[in-house]
Amino acid sequence: MSKEEGGSAVKSPGAEPTLGTDPFEDTLRRLREAFHSGCTRPAAFRAEQLQALGRFLQENKQLLHDALAQDLHKSAFDSDISELIICQNEINLALKNLQAWMKDTPASTNLFTKLDSAFVRKEPFGLVLIIAPWNLPMNLSLVPLVGALAAGNCVVLKPSEISQGTEKVLAEVLPRYLDQSCFAVVLGGPEETGQLLKHKFDYIFFTGSPRVGKIVMTAAAKHLTPVTLELGGKNPCYVDDDCDPQIVANRVAWFRYFNAGQTCVAPDYLLCSPEMQERLLPALQSAITRFYGDDPQSSPNLGRIINQKQFQRLRALLGCGRMAIGGQSDECDRYIAPTVLVDVQETEPVMQEEIFGPILPIMNVQGMDEAIEFINRREKPLALYAFSNSSQVVNQMLERTSSGSFGGNDGFIYMTLPSLPLGGVGHSGMGRYHGKFTFDTFSHHRACLLCPAGLEELNNIRYPPYSHSMQELVRWALGSHSCTLL
Repeated sequence: MSKEEGGSAVKSPGAEPTLGTDPFEDTLRRLREAFHSGCTRPAAFRAEQLQALGRFLQENKQLLHDALAQDLHKSAFDSDISELIICQNEINLALKNLQAWMKDTPASTNLFTKLDSAFVRKEPFGLVLIIAPWNLPMNLSLVPLVGALAAGNCVVLKPSEISQGTEKVLAEVLPRYLDQSCFAVVLGGPEETGQLLKHKFDYIFFTGSPRVGKIVMTAAAKHLTPVTLELGGKNPCYVDDDCDPQIVANRVAWFRYFNAGQTCVAPDYLLCSPEMQERLLPALQSAITRFYGDDPQSSPNLGRIINQKQFQRLRALLGCGRMAIGGQSDECDRYIAPTVLVDVQETEPVMQEEIFGPILPIMNVQGMDEAIEFINRREKPLALYAFSNSSQVVNQMLERTSSGSFGGNDGFIYMTLPSLPLGGVGHSGMGRYHGKFTFDTFSHHRACLLCPAGLEELNNIRYPPYSHSMQELVRWALGSHSCTLL
């Protein structure tokens, strides 16, 4: 995610909150007491909360469309395909599979535990905190929430104060649908979020920038609280010479300029040969005109930059390299045209920070090996893309690089699949979610072994003193050959 993109530009937490002066104290106490009462553990309660979350989406569709249009100039269609439908699909999947996800998972045994019951139980962590960003404010708030509720946790949701329209709906409308003894929305900017992080949570799920992710992780470390950090980075996109340039341009342009480029898994820059660049540029211009018309600013399918701060940051990046396509901007409308930059140097700002806007720089490489070397000397990205008619080239890019996710000959359409996890690696984050992965993220996987209270004669083999023959028998019994696999 971009520089200050995280749920809030969090201030580093200071001293522990003082009793009586902390605005979150009563809320957190209420939620923790509710969790300890056990009310969130039954499957029926979890299903009720998920069904209520679904009603929130269905009964407030126009309100949500209006909020997303206010925040990001999203059309109703864009809001549906990138936010609301994905959230509803996650709810439906969780409701359909909740019993199976909650069910104990049997574990294999050995000769010492042959008569015992070994299994893994998925337990809720307790009180969890979700800090959401502004770029997909409904999706990135509710998809983690689905898994947290399905896993039986009590949840504090901190939406971004930057996406004000969506924040208002989440704060004022969503709590009417969920059990308020187990769920709360808290508001505020960097200072309030920093104060919130002074408290002990049982799990923290943060989506945002690496800079803010470090603050969150530092705060969590004081309480040894586990975290998922969904961060970002500069996502490379390699275009091989053996490609149809128009097909590549269509796919890259749609994924780069969707949501005005404010998407953490969007291709951040292209790597290609000078020859492919010459073929790509007219194809990219053709795709942009086809998608957004001769005047992209009037297109209902092109979003706007979230606020003036981000607009000014992005407009400064337009000075990097040479403008090949686009470059127009309108400060009053927070509009930046779909832009392609060429002759870009690696040391320029546009190649040093995640762009998070409708700007696509092209860097030249001589071939796949040079592209891989370029990618591997930088931080591991959240996503990586490769386009080629050769499956060998695509597979080489997959085998010889590392990223949170990988797309061969397409963009981030995999985000629509709850069967695939979303998560970073290294600088782009830790942990994963979507579908069952979210349920597992918000569940403690508890190792359990239940053995008979009697039958002590069978256990005598374990106890000292050990004869030579008994030692050999114990070694044999513990050997891998004695395991009963499932």
